Amino acid sequence: MGRGLLPGKVAVVTGAASGIGAAVVERFLREGARVIAVDLTDQSPDRPDLLAVRGDVSHAETWRRIADTARAEFGRLDVLHSNASTVVRAPAHELPEDDWDRQLSVNLKATYLAVRACAGLLKESRGAVVLTSSVHALVGLPGHPAYAAAKGGLVSLGRQLAVEYGPEVRVNTVIPGPILTPVWDGIGEEDRRRSVAATAAGRFGRPEEVAAAVTFLACAESSYVTGASLLVDGGWTAVKDSA
Repeated sequence: MGRGLLPGKVAVVTGAASGIGAAVVERFLREGARVIAVDLTDQSPDRPDLLAVRGDVSHAETWRRIADTARAEFGRLDVLHSNASTVVRAPAHELPEDDWDRQLSVNLKATYLAVRACAGLLKESRGAVVLTSSVHALVGLPGHPAYAAAKGGLVSLGRQLAVEYGPEVRVNTVIPGPILTPVWDGIGEEDRRRSVAATAAGRFGRPEEVAAAVTFLACAESSYVTGASLLVDGGWTAVKDSA
């Protein structure tokens, strides 16, 4: 079976080409898993334990292909990490309806489509699902109405799925805070400084730190954890800077 926390397991990771998703792929591989990496962009893996699938996770056809690939190539699916995300920043009265719909589809609906397509495989393997939410699910920040609605929905959906598919399948959610990924590329230094100052840790988080939490929730070390939400935010939601 090999060594690691996920020896011989087969995992699907969405949003796999960069940021948290890319870090999770690398961590899963190090822990002995074989990974199906899903993203809208082309990926060119050159190793037998990594298979790339290009597709839009908000489309049911993409998830049919993913489930068929898992069964045909590996004969099983043990871990589903629903991580793909998109954000358009604008207050609700200025946000185009298409942008609202796209954020809800990628950030929330995709998990429903994933479970609908993969539930049978996950139940067969008594597998685990890990969702990536955000501190926007818990705290309001101007300009993120659709993103916050979708990420809040994921927290509730994670609990529901844990009840729906337990005891065969465990379902948990990670709630990252300010993690230094490409999402921050267009954000100015002042906003970056304020975000760091608002954490108890006094710094940005790294994608690898979220990947460690995802790996814990995906592996047997968390065998009695389901329906939970794990903050990985450096204490961002714990800090209060006013009287």
